[in-house]
Amino acid sequence: AMANRGPSYGLSREVQQKIDRQYDPELEQVLVRWILAQCGSDVAQPAPGRDGFQQWLKDGTVLCRLINSLHPRGQGPVAKVQASAMAFKQMEQISQFLQAAERYGIAATDIFQTVDLWEGKNMACVQRTLMNLGSLAVAKGDGLFVGDPNWFPK
Repeated sequence: AMANRGPSYGLSREVQQKIDRQYDPELEQVLVRWILAQCGSDVAQPAPGRDGFQQWLKDGTVLCRLINSLHPRGQGPVAKVQASAMAFKQMEQISQFLQAAERYGIAATDIFQTVDLWEGKNMACVQRTLMNLGSLAVAKGDGLFVGDPNWFPK
């Protein structure tokens, strides 16, 4: 799993392991269930585990479809959602999601950075952002949330 990140030594490796330990496999299952429910047939099932979760979200398309699904049809904040193999395109889509999430009401301090997801540096933070998004979507009560409200803490 760490192969694509190159070796890291000393403190940075310990710090990375600590961050990786904060990743919650149970929360992953809740988030996957919600995103699949919320996005419908637009989105395929990810491979299980942190790396599978990262790969699933990494090109930004799932995230953009998710944030669009929380807006009335035709009013989604991301006009063009398309898969791309190009790194800069993927990062651009992630950042479009992040901007839209902030406008949706997530506090800037609760929003992950593009590299947290794209390089897999802090998937726990990615989970936190998505958890907050789900909680907000439930709280808005605008009829656009799909799934079980009990998946998310009040």
